[in-house]
Amino acid sequence: MSVDKRKAPRSGGRTAAQHQTIGNTALQPESTESRPARTQSWLRVAPPLPVSVPRTPFIALILVVVVGGVLGILLVNTKINENAFRLGKLQESQSALDIQEQQLKQEIATAEDPGTLIAAAKKLGLVPGTPAQIRLPDGRVTGVPQPANGQPAITSQGAGR
Repeated sequence: MSVDKRKAPRSGGRTAAQHQTIGNTALQPESTESRPARTQSWLRVAPPLPVSVPRTPFIALILVVVVGGVLGILLVNTKINENAFRLGKLQESQSALDIQEQQLKQEIATAEDPGTLIAAAKKLGLVPGTPAQIRLPDGRVTGVPQPANGQPAITSQGAGR
C-alpha cells in the first residue's frame, strides 16, 4: 500500500484511497484476504430479545395496594371520629355522675347531723334515756333496764292507737 502524501489526513487516520467501504464499516466483515484462514466461521452472540412482561397484573397490584391503603386510612379515620364522639358522651356522663355524687355526699352529711338524727328518732317514737344492752353471745345484760319515761312523738307509730 502506498500512501498518497497529497491526501494525508491531519489526524493521522486512513485516507479515502486506503479505505474504500460504503456504509457503516463497523457492521461489515473484514475481507478474508487480510485475515488468516480459520476453520471456524465468524459467529457472534446475538443480544437477547427484549422481554415483554405483561403489565396488567402489575398495574392491578398497584391499584389494589393504593385502593387498600386509601380504604384503610378511611377506616382508621372513621374509627377515630367514632371514638371521639364516644369520648365526648362519656365525659358528659362523667360530669353528670360527679354532680350526682356531690349531691349524695351532701345528703349524707345532712342526715348525719345530730339535730336531724334526734328529729328522726322522735318521729319513730324513741325517747331519750339510758338503755340497757344484751350481749348476744352469752346473753349477759349490761345496764339496768328501765321503762322509758317521756311522751312519744305525735308522728310515732304507737301514737295513733
